[in-house]
Amino acid sequence: MRILHTSDWHVGKVLKGQSRAADHITALRALVDVAEAERPDLVIVAGDLYDTATPTAESTTIVTRGLTALRGTGAEVVVIGGNHDNGKGLDALRSWADAAGITLRGAIGKPEEHLISGTTKDGEEWRLIALPFLSQRYAVRANEMFELSAAEITQSYAHYVGNLINHLAQGFGAGTVNLLTAHLTVIGATMGGGEREAHTIMGYAVPASVFPTSLHYAALGHLHRAQAVNGPCPIRYSGSPLPIDFGEEENLAGAVIVDVTASTAARVREVPLPVATPLRTVRGTLEQLATLDTGPAWLRVYVQEAPRAGLREEVQELLPKALEVRIDPKLLPSAGSGRAEAARAGRSAGELFADYLDQRGHADEATVTLFHRLHDEVMHS
Repeated sequence: MRILHTSDWHVGKVLKGQSRAADHITALRALVDVAEAERPDLVIVAGDLYDTATPTAESTTIVTRGLTALRGTGAEVVVIGGNHDNGKGLDALRSWADAAGITLRGAIGKPEEHLISGTTKDGEEWRLIALPFLSQRYAVRANEMFELSAAEITQSYAHYVGNLINHLAQGFGAGTVNLLTAHLTVIGATMGGGEREAHTIMGYAVPASVFPTSLHYAALGHLHRAQAVNGPCPIRYSGSPLPIDFGEEENLAGAVIVDVTASTAARVREVPLPVATPLRTVRGTLEQLATLDTGPAWLRVYVQEAPRAGLREEVQELLPKALEVRIDPKLLPSAGSGRAEAARAGRSAGELFADYLDQRGHADEATVTLFHRLHDEVMHS
Protein backbone atom coordinates (compact mmCIF):
# COMPACT_ATOMS: atom_id res chain seq x y z
CA MET A 1 0.00 0.00 0.00
CA ARG A 2 1.00 3.62 -0.45
CA ILE A 3 0.74 6.25 2.30
CA LEU A 4 0.97 10.04 2.13
CA HIS A 5 2.18 11.32 5.51
CA THR A 6 1.81 15.00 6.40
CA SER A 7 1.55 16.98 9.64
CA ASP A 8 1.86 20.34 11.39
CA TRP A 9 -0.10 22.51 8.97
CA HIS A 10 -0.60 25.25 11.59
CA VAL A 11 -3.32 26.94 9.57
CA GLY A 12 -4.14 30.32 11.09
CA LYS A 13 -0.52 31.16 11.86
CA VAL A 14 0.07 34.90 12.13
CA LEU A 15 3.74 35.86 11.85
CA LYS A 16 4.50 39.22 13.45
CA GLY A 17 1.02 40.41 12.48
CA GLN A 18 1.14 38.96 8.97
CA SER A 19 -1.42 36.29 8.02
CA ARG A 20 -0.02 33.14 6.37
CA ALA A 21 -3.42 32.12 4.93
CA ALA A 22 -2.38 32.52 1.28
CA ASP A 23 0.78 30.47 1.90
CA HIS A 24 -1.25 27.72 3.57
CA ILE A 25 -3.71 27.57 0.68
CA THR A 26 -0.79 27.25 -1.77
CA ALA A 27 0.86 24.53 0.35
CA LEU A 28 -2.34 22.48 0.71
CA ARG A 29 -3.11 22.78 -2.99
CA ALA A 30 0.38 21.43 -3.69
CA LEU A 31 -0.23 18.61 -1.19
CA VAL A 32 -3.43 17.67 -3.01
CA ASP A 33 -1.49 17.73 -6.29
CA VAL A 34 0.95 15.23 -4.76
CA ALA A 35 -1.95 13.00 -3.71
CA GLU A 36 -3.44 13.15 -7.21
CA ALA A 37 -0.08 12.26 -8.78
CA GLU A 38 0.95 9.56 -6.29
CA ARG A 39 -2.51 8.02 -5.72
CA PRO A 40 -1.95 6.94 -2.09
CA ASP A 41 -4.30 4.45 -0.47
CA LEU A 42 -4.10 6.34 2.84
CA VAL A 43 -3.39 9.95 3.84
CA ILE A 44 -2.26 10.50 7.44
CA VAL A 45 -2.40 14.00 8.94
CA ALA A 46 -0.43 13.70 12.20
CA GLY A 47 -1.76 16.67 14.17
CA ASP A 48 -1.57 20.46 14.51
CA LEU A 49 -3.98 21.25 11.72
CA TYR A 50 -4.43 24.65 13.35
CA ASP A 51 -2.02 27.06 14.99
CA THR A 52 -4.45 27.93 17.76
CA ALA A 53 -7.11 26.17 19.82
CA THR A 54 -9.62 28.83 18.70
CA PRO A 55 -9.34 28.85 14.91
CA THR A 56 -11.09 31.50 12.85
CA ALA A 57 -13.81 30.71 10.33
CA GLU A 58 -11.25 31.30 7.56
CA SER A 59 -8.86 28.76 9.08
CA THR A 60 -11.61 26.19 9.48
CA THR A 61 -12.59 26.68 5.85
CA ILE A 62 -9.00 26.17 4.68
CA VAL A 63 -8.58 22.99 6.76
CA THR A 64 -11.93 21.38 5.87
CA ARG A 65 -11.51 22.15 2.18
CA GLY A 66 -7.99 20.74 2.25
CA LEU A 67 -9.12 17.51 3.92
CA THR A 68 -12.08 17.20 1.57
CA ALA A 69 -9.81 17.63 -1.45
CA LEU A 70 -7.43 14.95 -0.14
CA ARG A 71 -10.37 12.59 0.35
CA GLY A 72 -11.51 13.46 -3.16
CA THR A 73 -8.36 11.87 -4.60
CA GLY A 74 -9.77 8.49 -3.56
CA ALA A 75 -7.51 7.99 -0.55
CA GLU A 76 -8.66 7.12 2.94
CA VAL A 77 -7.87 10.07 5.22
CA VAL A 78 -7.06 9.77 8.95
CA VAL A 79 -6.50 12.90 11.04
CA ILE A 80 -5.41 13.29 14.68
CA GLY A 81 -5.28 16.35 16.93
CA GLY A 82 -2.03 18.00 18.00
CA ASN A 83 -1.00 20.16 20.93
CA HIS A 84 -2.01 23.37 19.13
CA ASP A 85 -5.43 21.95 18.28
CA ASN A 86 -8.46 21.90 20.53
CA GLY A 87 -8.98 18.14 20.67
CA LYS A 88 -12.59 18.30 21.80
CA GLY A 89 -13.24 21.05 19.26
CA LEU A 90 -11.92 18.79 16.50
CA ASP A 91 -14.06 15.94 17.74
CA ALA A 92 -17.08 18.24 17.40
CA LEU A 93 -16.41 18.01 13.64
CA ARG A 94 -16.60 14.22 13.61
CA SER A 95 -20.16 14.20 12.22
CA TRP A 96 -18.96 16.28 9.27
CA ALA A 97 -15.83 14.13 8.93
CA ASP A 98 -17.80 10.87 9.00
CA ALA A 99 -20.13 12.19 6.29
CA ALA A 100 -17.11 13.20 4.21
CA GLY A 101 -15.48 9.79 4.65
CA ILE A 102 -12.69 11.19 6.85
CA THR A 103 -11.59 9.53 10.09
CA LEU A 104 -10.97 12.17 12.76
CA ARG A 105 -9.62 11.65 16.29
CA GLY A 106 -9.19 14.99 18.05
CA ALA A 107 -8.67 13.82 21.63
CA ILE A 108 -8.07 10.57 23.47
CA GLY A 109 -11.30 8.64 24.01
CA LYS A 110 -12.07 4.99 24.53
CA PRO A 111 -9.06 2.86 23.54
CA GLU A 112 -11.03 0.89 20.96
CA GLU A 113 -11.72 4.12 19.06
CA HIS A 114 -8.02 4.53 18.36
CA LEU A 115 -7.38 1.33 16.41
CA ILE A 116 -8.61 1.93 12.87
CA SER A 117 -8.90 -0.77 10.21
CA GLY A 118 -9.09 -0.54 6.45
CA THR A 119 -8.55 -2.36 3.17
CA THR A 120 -6.93 -0.90 0.07
CA LYS A 121 -8.54 -1.08 -3.35
CA ASP A 122 -6.16 -3.98 -4.09
CA GLY A 123 -7.41 -5.90 -1.06
CA GLU A 124 -4.50 -5.26 1.31
CA GLU A 125 -5.57 -4.95 4.94
CA TRP A 126 -4.12 -2.34 7.27
CA ARG A 127 -4.41 -1.42 10.94
CA LEU A 128 -3.62 2.05 12.28
CA ILE A 129 -3.15 3.19 15.88
CA ALA A 130 -4.26 6.85 15.89
CA LEU A 131 -3.10 8.75 18.99
CA PRO A 132 -3.83 12.48 19.32
CA PHE A 133 -1.61 14.64 21.52
CA LEU A 134 -1.56 13.53 25.16
CA SER A 135 -0.88 16.10 27.85
CA GLN A 136 1.07 15.13 30.95
CA ARG A 137 -1.94 15.98 33.09
CA TYR A 138 -4.07 13.53 31.12
CA ALA A 139 -1.50 10.75 31.26
CA VAL A 140 -0.46 11.30 34.88
CA ARG A 141 -3.24 12.03 37.35
CA ALA A 142 -3.09 15.53 38.82
CA ASN A 143 -2.74 14.36 42.41
CA GLU A 144 0.19 12.12 41.41
CA MET A 145 1.97 14.99 39.69
CA PHE A 146 2.21 16.89 42.98
CA GLU A 147 3.84 13.88 44.64
CA LEU A 148 6.28 12.83 41.92
CA SER A 149 9.62 14.35 40.94
CA ALA A 150 10.11 15.71 37.42
CA ALA A 151 12.01 12.54 36.45
CA GLU A 152 9.24 10.33 37.84
CA ILE A 153 6.58 12.32 35.97
CA THR A 154 8.56 11.91 32.75
CA GLN A 155 8.88 8.19 33.36
CA SER A 156 5.17 7.92 34.15
CA TYR A 157 4.22 9.78 30.97
CA ALA A 158 6.39 7.56 28.75
CA HIS A 159 5.11 4.48 30.60
CA TYR A 160 1.50 5.48 29.98
CA VAL A 161 2.10 6.13 26.28
CA GLY A 162 3.97 2.84 25.91
CA ASN A 163 1.24 0.85 27.67
CA LEU A 164 -1.46 2.43 25.52
CA ILE A 165 0.42 1.63 22.30
CA ASN A 166 1.12 -1.94 23.41
CA HIS A 167 -2.53 -2.48 24.31
CA LEU A 168 -3.74 -1.22 20.92
CA ALA A 169 -1.03 -3.15 19.06
CA GLN A 170 -2.69 -6.36 20.22
CA GLY A 171 -5.18 -5.70 17.43
CA PHE A 172 -2.46 -5.97 14.78
CA GLY A 173 -2.59 -8.95 12.45
CA ALA A 174 0.24 -11.12 11.16
CA GLY A 175 -0.83 -10.47 7.58
CA THR A 176 -1.80 -6.79 7.89
CA VAL A 177 0.18 -3.58 7.34
CA ASN A 178 0.55 -2.30 10.89
CA LEU A 179 0.79 1.48 11.27
CA LEU A 180 0.78 4.15 13.97
CA THR A 181 0.31 7.89 13.93
CA ALA A 182 0.92 10.07 17.00
CA HIS A 183 1.69 13.66 17.91
CA LEU A 184 4.63 13.56 20.32
CA THR A 185 8.35 14.06 20.82
CA VAL A 186 10.69 11.08 20.55
CA ILE A 187 14.05 11.21 22.32
CA GLY A 188 16.81 11.65 19.77
CA ALA A 189 14.75 13.69 17.31
CA THR A 190 15.69 17.28 16.36
CA MET A 191 13.34 20.22 16.85
CA GLY A 192 12.43 22.20 13.76
CA GLY A 193 12.73 25.66 15.29
CA GLY A 194 9.14 26.83 15.68
CA GLU A 195 7.53 24.30 18.02
CA ARG A 196 5.89 25.24 21.31
CA GLU A 197 8.69 24.73 23.83
CA ALA A 198 6.43 23.75 26.72
CA HIS A 199 5.24 20.67 24.85
CA THR A 200 8.57 19.55 23.38
CA ILE A 201 10.73 19.55 26.50
CA MET A 202 12.00 16.24 27.80
CA GLY A 203 9.05 15.89 30.17
CA TYR A 204 6.92 15.21 27.10
CA ALA A 205 9.49 13.08 25.28
CA VAL A 206 9.23 9.32 25.00
CA PRO A 207 11.90 6.78 24.05
CA ALA A 208 11.67 5.05 20.67
CA SER A 209 11.25 1.80 22.58
CA VAL A 210 7.54 2.60 23.10
CA PHE A 211 7.00 1.53 19.48
CA PRO A 212 6.63 -2.22 18.97
CA THR A 213 8.68 -4.16 16.44
CA SER A 214 5.42 -5.28 14.79
CA LEU A 215 4.97 -1.75 13.36
CA HIS A 216 5.66 -1.33 9.66
CA TYR A 217 5.71 2.49 9.91
CA ALA A 218 5.19 5.17 12.58
CA ALA A 219 3.92 8.49 11.12
CA LEU A 220 4.65 11.23 13.64
CA GLY A 221 3.79 14.88 13.98
CA HIS A 222 4.91 17.61 16.41
CA LEU A 223 8.48 18.36 15.30
CA HIS A 224 8.57 20.52 12.17
CA ARG A 225 11.76 19.17 10.62
CA ALA A 226 11.43 16.18 8.30
CA GLN A 227 13.54 13.37 9.75
CA ALA A 228 13.85 9.71 10.55
CA VAL A 229 14.35 8.53 14.14
CA ASN A 230 16.29 5.42 15.06
CA GLY A 231 14.11 2.78 16.70
CA PRO A 232 12.76 -0.77 16.56
CA CYS A 233 10.70 0.06 13.44
CA PRO A 234 10.62 2.82 10.77
CA ILE A 235 9.80 6.05 12.67
CA ARG A 236 9.50 9.36 10.86
CA TYR A 237 8.42 12.99 11.16
CA SER A 238 7.06 14.37 7.89
CA GLY A 239 7.87 17.98 8.76
CA SER A 240 5.60 20.94 8.06
CA PRO A 241 4.36 21.82 4.55
CA LEU A 242 5.80 25.32 4.99
CA PRO A 243 8.18 27.10 7.38
CA ILE A 244 6.14 28.22 10.40
CA ASP A 245 8.58 30.75 11.88
CA PHE A 246 11.97 32.30 11.10
CA GLY A 247 13.69 29.55 13.07
CA GLU A 248 12.52 27.15 10.35
CA GLU A 249 13.63 29.02 7.24
CA GLU A 250 16.20 26.33 6.39
CA ASN A 251 13.78 23.42 6.85
CA LEU A 252 12.61 21.40 3.85
CA ALA A 253 8.88 22.02 3.33
CA GLY A 254 7.22 18.84 2.20
CA ALA A 255 5.51 15.55 2.89
CA VAL A 256 6.45 11.87 2.86
CA ILE A 257 5.39 9.03 0.56
CA VAL A 258 5.65 5.53 2.02
CA ASP A 259 5.34 2.25 0.09
CA VAL A 260 4.95 -0.81 2.31
CA THR A 261 3.38 -4.26 2.39
CA ALA A 262 2.78 -6.73 5.19
CA SER A 263 5.88 -8.66 4.10
CA THR A 264 8.25 -5.92 2.92
CA ALA A 265 9.98 -3.02 4.65
CA ALA A 266 8.72 0.53 4.25
CA ARG A 267 10.30 2.53 1.42
CA VAL A 268 10.20 6.25 2.15
CA ARG A 269 10.47 9.25 -0.20
CA GLU A 270 10.45 12.89 0.82
CA VAL A 271 8.36 15.05 -1.52
CA PRO A 272 9.19 18.79 -1.47
CA LEU A 273 6.36 21.33 -1.59
CA PRO A 274 6.63 24.87 -2.99
CA VAL A 275 6.70 27.75 -0.50
CA ALA A 276 4.87 30.75 -1.94
CA THR A 277 6.42 33.24 0.47
CA PRO A 278 9.73 32.03 1.95
CA LEU A 279 11.18 33.31 5.22
CA ARG A 280 14.63 34.88 5.18
CA THR A 281 17.02 36.47 7.67
CA VAL A 282 19.27 39.31 6.45
CA ARG A 283 21.93 41.45 8.12
CA GLY A 284 23.60 44.72 7.31
CA THR A 285 23.81 48.47 7.64
CA LEU A 286 21.09 50.62 6.11
CA GLU A 287 23.34 51.21 3.14
CA GLN A 288 23.86 47.47 2.67
CA LEU A 289 20.20 46.62 3.21
CA ALA A 290 19.22 49.12 0.52
CA THR A 291 21.10 47.03 -2.09
CA LEU A 292 19.38 43.71 -1.29
CA ASP A 293 16.95 41.96 -3.62
CA THR A 294 14.94 39.78 -1.26
CA GLY A 295 12.17 38.83 -3.70
CA PRO A 296 8.83 37.82 -2.18
CA ALA A 297 10.31 36.64 1.16
CA TRP A 298 9.11 37.81 4.56
CA LEU A 299 12.15 39.13 6.37
CA ARG A 300 13.81 39.10 9.76
CA VAL A 301 16.36 41.91 9.73
CA TYR A 302 19.36 42.33 12.01
CA VAL A 303 20.44 45.95 11.60
CA GLN A 304 24.11 46.74 12.02
CA GLU A 305 23.51 50.31 13.19
CA ALA A 306 23.53 52.01 16.57
CA PRO A 307 20.04 51.94 18.16
CA ARG A 308 17.98 55.09 17.68
CA ALA A 309 14.37 56.20 17.46
CA GLY A 310 12.85 55.61 14.05
CA LEU A 311 15.38 52.99 12.95
CA ARG A 312 12.71 50.33 12.53
CA GLU A 313 10.69 52.62 10.27
CA GLU A 314 13.77 53.39 8.17
CA VAL A 315 14.40 49.67 7.68
CA GLN A 316 10.80 48.98 6.74
CA GLU A 317 10.85 51.82 4.23
CA LEU A 318 13.81 50.12 2.54
CA LEU A 319 12.39 46.60 2.99
CA PRO A 320 8.57 46.71 3.17
CA LYS A 321 8.40 42.94 3.85
CA ALA A 322 10.51 43.20 7.01
CA LEU A 323 8.29 41.71 9.72
CA GLU A 324 10.93 41.63 12.45
CA VAL A 325 13.64 44.26 12.91
CA ARG A 326 16.34 43.89 15.56
CA ILE A 327 19.73 45.34 16.34
CA ASP A 328 22.45 42.84 15.44
CA PRO A 329 23.40 41.14 18.74
CA LYS A 330 27.07 41.72 17.91
CA LEU A 331 26.52 45.45 18.44
CA LEU A 332 24.86 45.09 21.84
CA PRO A 333 26.91 45.30 25.05
CA SER A 334 27.74 41.95 26.59
CA ALA A 335 26.10 40.94 29.86
CA GLY A 336 27.70 42.67 32.79
CA SER A 337 29.54 45.27 30.72
CA GLY A 338 27.19 48.10 31.65
CA ARG A 339 27.80 50.30 34.65
CA ALA A 340 26.18 49.48 37.96
CA GLU A 341 22.47 50.19 38.29
CA ALA A 342 21.90 53.78 39.40
CA ALA A 343 20.13 54.50 42.65
CA ARG A 344 16.43 55.22 42.18
CA ALA A 345 15.91 57.60 45.12
CA GLY A 346 15.26 61.19 44.08
CA ARG A 347 15.42 60.51 40.33
CA SER A 348 12.65 61.17 37.82
CA ALA A 349 11.12 58.52 35.55
CA GLY A 350 12.79 60.20 32.58
CA GLU A 351 16.22 60.04 34.21
CA LEU A 352 15.78 56.39 35.10
CA PHE A 353 14.65 55.59 31.57
CA ALA A 354 17.61 57.41 30.04
CA ASP A 355 19.97 55.56 32.37
CA TYR A 356 18.36 52.24 31.42
CA LEU A 357 18.84 52.97 27.71
CA ASP A 358 22.47 53.89 28.36
CA GLN A 359 23.11 50.62 30.21
CA ARG A 360 21.54 48.64 27.39
CA GLY A 361 23.55 50.40 24.71
CA HIS A 362 20.46 52.16 23.31
CA ALA A 363 21.25 55.75 24.32
CA ASP A 364 19.36 58.08 21.98
CA GLU A 365 18.11 61.58 22.72
CA ALA A 366 15.11 61.29 20.39
CA THR A 367 13.87 58.18 22.21
CA VAL A 368 14.19 59.91 25.59
CA THR A 369 12.25 62.91 24.25
CA LEU A 370 9.45 60.62 23.07
CA PHE A 371 9.37 58.96 26.51
CA HIS A 372 9.04 62.35 28.25
CA ARG A 373 6.14 63.29 25.96
CA LEU A 374 4.32 60.00 26.60
CA HIS A 375 4.97 60.18 30.35
CA ASP A 376 3.58 63.69 30.56
CA GLU A 377 0.45 62.70 28.60
CA VAL A 378 -0.19 59.77 30.96
CA MET A 379 0.45 61.74 34.14
CA HIS A 380 -1.76 64.65 33.13
CA SER A 381 -4.59 62.80 31.38
